[in-house]
Amino acid sequence: MKGNTVKIGNKLVGKGQPCYVVAEIGINHNGSLETAKELIKVSADAGCFAVKFQKRTLDVVYTSEELARPRENPFGHTNGDLKRGLEFSTEDYHEIDQYCKELDIHWFASCWDEASVDFIEQFDPPCYKIASASLTDDVLLRYHRKYGRPIILSTGMSTMAQIEHAIDVLGKDDLIVLHSTSTYPAQVEELNLKMIHVLMKKYDFPVGYSGHEPGLATTFATAVMGASMIEKHITLDRAMWGSDQAASVEPTGIVRLVDYISQWEEAVGDGVKKVYDSEIPIQKKLRRKG
Repeated sequence: MKGNTVKIGNKLVGKGQPCYVVAEIGINHNGSLETAKELIKVSADAGCFAVKFQKRTLDVVYTSEELARPRENPFGHTNGDLKRGLEFSTEDYHEIDQYCKELDIHWFASCWDEASVDFIEQFDPPCYKIASASLTDDVLLRYHRKYGRPIILSTGMSTMAQIEHAIDVLGKDDLIVLHSTSTYPAQVEELNLKMIHVLMKKYDFPVGYSGHEPGLATTFATAVMGASMIEKHITLDRAMWGSDQAASVEPTGIVRLVDYISQWEEAVGDGVKKVYDSEIPIQKKLRRKG
């Protein structure tokens, strides 16, 4: 879809539409399908529009030396043991797909290589997410367009020139761009939220935010600034093992975030000053003249 709205599944994202909140499960499931399903349930109950996972073909994304690097983890003693332990099987993804359908919540993934795009395509995803780490991979960006689905592009750890180049490669149709700072967790003084307005002024497509900072205040502020989509990492417990847990919010946090955004959308109004019927009794009681 051209212009300032993009259709994700059965939902429009963009100007005049509710903020599309994505719960980023990522790898916070720690390789457990049951944990993933708990996080999906939490997200659906909170009112999120979608959950997101990460998909990698390990021997493509990582070198053999990187996979063999020593790294103590719950699955073994090497980085490869960890990465393999965090990857779900085809059967697992079929169960995730079915569970999301039962709960009526979208799901999609950030695919870190071409084979992962092909793998996720079998589940008929409503869109694809391109991670900040992949923003400069022109071949992968073009490959995502092969299936004609909407694209969400995160822009962490990237210069403006790199962002502009990635947008040129992808094209502006069916594109949503998310401002982001790729530190886990991100520091408040490095969030640079004004970039959201910079991107809005420059481009006529939906602009949103992918937040990696602890807490809710600054993430909620991006909804007030007009973010069309907000992505937030979630976890069952920030004390759980894993590199992304500290940059995530727990179940009560995602519930509060969605609630805050909903209240803001209800309260924002149309900017036309009026006297409400509920004010009339107060007006008569307190106003001496007029």
